Amino acid sequence: MADGFRKAAEHGNADAQLDLAKMYRDGEGVAEDYIEAYKWARLAGGGKGQTLCEALAKEMTPEQIAEAKRMATEFVPKSGELPDPKQGK
Repeated sequence: MADGFRKAAEHGNADAQLDLAKMYRDGEGVAEDYIEAYKWARLAGGGKGQTLCEALAKEMTPEQIAEAKRMATEFVPKSGELPDPKQGK
């Protein structure tokens, strides 16, 4: 399931980005990784993304937050057909 969300997230789908952030936060289908979680939540934006970033930041070092922000800034969405995150293909 994480693969489907990742593909959609990499294409800029904000809902998939937020779902992927939560998966990284919880270690659900992927290894727990707060830096990746923060990156995807920041990319998702909106109130929910911001709320998740704030919660994650409480568990992260300033260096980890800076790394996650750098990764989000450097993110370039993939082009092409947007996959359905529920399909996993």
